[in-house]
Amino acid sequence: MKLTTAILFTGAFRAVVLAKQNGSINFEGFKVYRIDTSDVADLKSTYDNLSIIELNHNRNHQHGSSDTIDIAVPPEHVAVFDTLDFNTTILSRNLGADIATEGSLGSYPELDDDGVPGLSWFDSYHAYEDHVRYWADLQASFVNNSELIQVGSSFEGRPIQGIHLWGSSGKNSKPAVFFNGNVHAREWITSIVVEYLLYQIVTGYKNDTAVQAALDNYDFYVLPVVNPDGFVYSQTTNRLWRKNRQTRDNTTAVGTDINRNWSVGFGGDGSSSNPSSETFSGYQAGDAPETAALMEFAQTLATNKGIKLYIDWHSYAQVILLSYGYICDSFPKNIDRQISLAGETASRIAQPYNTTFDYGPGCLVLYQSSGNGRDYMTDAAGAEFGWGIELRSTSYGFVLPANQIIPSSVEIWEGMKYLWANM
Repeated sequence: MKLTTAILFTGAFRAVVLAKQNGSINFEGFKVYRIDTSDVADLKSTYDNLSIIELNHNRNHQHGSSDTIDIAVPPEHVAVFDTLDFNTTILSRNLGADIATEGSLGSYPELDDDGVPGLSWFDSYHAYEDHVRYWADLQASFVNNSELIQVGSSFEGRPIQGIHLWGSSGKNSKPAVFFNGNVHAREWITSIVVEYLLYQIVTGYKNDTAVQAALDNYDFYVLPVVNPDGFVYSQTTNRLWRKNRQTRDNTTAVGTDINRNWSVGFGGDGSSSNPSSETFSGYQAGDAPETAALMEFAQTLATNKGIKLYIDWHSYAQVILLSYGYICDSFPKNIDRQISLAGETASRIAQPYNTTFDYGPGCLVLYQSSGNGRDYMTDAAGAEFGWGIELRSTSYGFVLPANQIIPSSVEIWEGMKYLWANM
């Protein structure tokens, strides 16, 4: 059965003991439920003795409140949970089976006559090492208008790297468009959609006037995987891992939520000071090395030609998030302009496949999230447009089958062409 809700893992794994096969966590037999919380006074205490994994708190946009909560229940507790008097909808009868339908990691494609990896790259997900190779090959095919960049290192020492592209005026001559993907490790669709945007820019610059205009007007700085440690761990051990892999003194809990560790709004509602939480903010802003590197790089761009557009790519709520996330009753000065642009971008995204994207300030259209990247870019780095875009799919969740990669990429490409031409 398809997952039909966002699995954000806002709670910790708590007491769940997950079976492992070949060193990796197995979600076989886990059932995913959506609980209507409108008539439940104290939900958590009701199931507190069960090994429940809390997933997403869902906002009802019509009423402006979180009316449901999504949870995963391990097979040994399904029978007991089913006896509880909750109004539930079953979203998945076997989370492990859903993960299996995502498909295995693919092989590296052959290069075409221009040295560009073939479009078959987008037929499957890929190992992290292949992503690194992909960026290098793509850059080498566009050598006069691009360079590989590294902005820092992860907790485990992997480079945080990507591509800088520029147009006819030469590098570092135009305002920045800055993209980062895979902040949250399990959101695999984000890095490969960002790579599709890179592919279209690199292959289209010679002949596509829209691409030419975008690259001649802006320097693009693209970091497809900014949480490489977590991404590798999600591929080898726990498919639904969210955070980085940072260890800390005096706790056995692992990981900081990179998207709660930025300095603007740090430590506020929508983040947690508990190291076991999936939204653990860290103990102080920027104490996750990945976030520190991104903040420093953002300041470099800000003091150079400035940041026109920042997009932090996530999945899978299908929404364009504007600032702010950390506060719900204050907005950037240009919010009306942003909402207009986001609305038309969403309409262009919908054209290929009728995929609906909501849009608006993140705190209002999704949920409160303090210490996130887009708010930092807006307030601390002076970005004109500090956005987050949640990709597909509200039908499948994080475990999006590989045959959804191309459709997700195509619809986003349509939205981005409009945005770059009109922002």
